[in-house]
Amino acid sequence: MSKLGDRIFQKVLRTFSPILPWREPEILKAYDELVDVLIKQNKSRIFIVMDEGLVQLKLHQPLLDALKNKQLNYRVFSDITANPTTAQVEEGLLAYIIYGGDAIIGFGGGSPMDVAKAIAARVARPRKNLKQLGGLLKVRKKTPLLIAVPTTSGTGSEATVASIVVDERTKHKYAINDPVLIPSYALLVPTLTFKLPKFVTATTGMDALTHAIEAYTNKGGRKFPNEKAINATRLVFENLKVAYDNPSDLEARKNMQLAAYDAGVAFTRNYVGYVHALSHPLSAYYGLAHGYVNALILPFMLEKYGRRIYRKLARLARLSGVVEEGLSNGETAKLFIAKIRALNTYFEIPTTIPEIKEEDIPQLAVYANKEARPLYPTPRIYKTSELEEFYRELKGEILNVETN
Repeated sequence: MSKLGDRIFQKVLRTFSPILPWREPEILKAYDELVDVLIKQNKSRIFIVMDEGLVQLKLHQPLLDALKNKQLNYRVFSDITANPTTAQVEEGLLAYIIYGGDAIIGFGGGSPMDVAKAIAARVARPRKNLKQLGGLLKVRKKTPLLIAVPTTSGTGSEATVASIVVDERTKHKYAINDPVLIPSYALLVPTLTFKLPKFVTATTGMDALTHAIEAYTNKGGRKFPNEKAINATRLVFENLKVAYDNPSDLEARKNMQLAAYDAGVAFTRNYVGYVHALSHPLSAYYGLAHGYVNALILPFMLEKYGRRIYRKLARLARLSGVVEEGLSNGETAKLFIAKIRALNTYFEIPTTIPEIKEEDIPQLAVYANKEARPLYPTPRIYKTSELEEFYRELKGEILNVETN
């Protein structure tokens, strides 16, 4: 599709977007509230998706206790990894069917929630494989009751339409995007994030910031998601360092959960951009943490957009309180990017990705292009050859080059 074709597609999608069945999850604040929801909806066989690390930490024990207290049956499925694969989803689907589940809880970071959503999509569309469900609005049928319990503050998956999976054969990481995959409920418990490793706190927080900034700077953003993006940006800059330095600071952890949630709502409506398009293939190929790669690419990509985003980026910086009034748009945008780089430095996030292999770059660029076009209404549309050069720059020393 041509660049003009991309823009026409995006304009049509934006025109019809208000009639899509958007919703926000109902926020729960206690395990007993979650159990009450299950009882009221006559759910009695609860399928819990989480990773083995969380099982070992027993972070889910309060949830299990709450279910036991009301004599609700449950089954824990934990055979998943970071950057979950289609095979893991299919294994989870089989376990769900054999168990006879009637509700799904995604408990954890982005990976468990992605798997929970993908299982729900397959239950709704049993005759479609995951590849056939990839893309936009391919599910369109009622899923089992879906509840999210995030244990990190970054992915925002508890509020989004997306499930991200990796085809382990081709290493293609792709999204299933459909409003039916927005969880009906999200249980936000800040104390679940207290024991996160500092690296995870930092990189998931930067992931939330990436969601907010990409959502705000994309073309055609609407007022409501823009407001969510502004609030998320403000909350990240005010609270992420505090949560990083003082892991048990309840207020900072609470605010970071809200930042992740608001950023998730923002990009569900306004989409993400080339940071994510470039990032997903890297995590699929090299097993790199999604938030880590996003954090590294974010300032790089903002500089590549250059003057095309100065006005929006400056407005976001001012409205979120990150940069004070008084500077030009260009000066404000550059200072905002510098502050993002300063956060990365504070969190010891590097400026290069040496894991990138030259022989992989052509296919990485193909996958990045396929993700971005025509769906993402990015400030600028790039050719596959340009994306290849971006990967080469990211592999080596990143230059602070301003792009017109």
